[in-house]
Amino acid sequence: MTNILQARISVDYPNKPGVLHDVHLDIAEGEILGLVGESGSGKSTIALALLRLLEHKGASIAGEIRFAGRDLLRLRASEMRQIRGRDIALVLQSPLAALNPALRIGTQMAEAWRAHHSAGKLWQPAAKLWQPEAKLWKKRALELFERVSLPAEESFLDRYPRQLSVGQAQRVLIAMAVLHRPRLLIADEPTSALDAITQSEILDLFRSLNRELNMAMLFVSHDLLAVASLCSRIAILQRGKIVETGPTGQMFRDPRTEDTRALLNAVLRNSGVAAELTAGQSRERSELWPIPASVSER
Repeated sequence: MTNILQARISVDYPNKPGVLHDVHLDIAEGEILGLVGESGSGKSTIALALLRLLEHKGASIAGEIRFAGRDLLRLRASEMRQIRGRDIALVLQSPLAALNPALRIGTQMAEAWRAHHSAGKLWQPAAKLWQPEAKLWKKRALELFERVSLPAEESFLDRYPRQLSVGQAQRVLIAMAVLHRPRLLIADEPTSALDAITQSEILDLFRSLNRELNMAMLFVSHDLLAVASLCSRIAILQRGKIVETGPTGQMFRDPRTEDTRALLNAVLRNSGVAAELTAGQSRERSELWPIPASVSER
């Protein structure tokens, strides 16, 4: 399987060197890779570094980020803007904070569309005519709203973010992210602000979009149940370093390093899901908690 992303990066801040140290990440076309680590380990830093958004915070990135054969670190800012949002999309963990509270949802969808489409009219082969671009983005937006279980109505486009629930806002962000059918979606803790039912629905949505679009994903999360059910491989991040990468089932059943075993147990205990994962079976505290048979083995 061909890799869509191959990254080897280190990240330093002026007053905090070594935030990431020689991090290696490979993601194949259509693959969902989970990135797991404790708070402060550098997970979100990796997500932002891949999009070259850390430069605005004064960070320096060394190494290479090869996406579809191009080293993103060598691209001009204008070239990177064409890739960001079109070929690589981002979904953040706080949807209501990510949306502009002063703009209607339709306005924000239109701006996301126009960022990668020229103004004016576009030729539509099926209809054999030129159509105003406004009609095209609106048609695409409403199609996506229906796909992500939002009201596919023009009146919904007139709403402001404050008029949405957190779950609806997250679905709007997902629709906006896949507006241009990206080859890679980076999801940074996308379910952390959601209730359990909405979390499950969003994970199902990611799974189906991955299949339909053959869209690779980097799924950043501390929720091991979500990672286990969604991801085919997992990378473990500790103190700015990838300590282990492997198939999901193997990682939970037989981690190779003590650091990985300790981290998985710590995350399970701190997240309060150990009882759910053990399904009523008592375990020694030093033993790795098992993951149920629903672990992805794709």
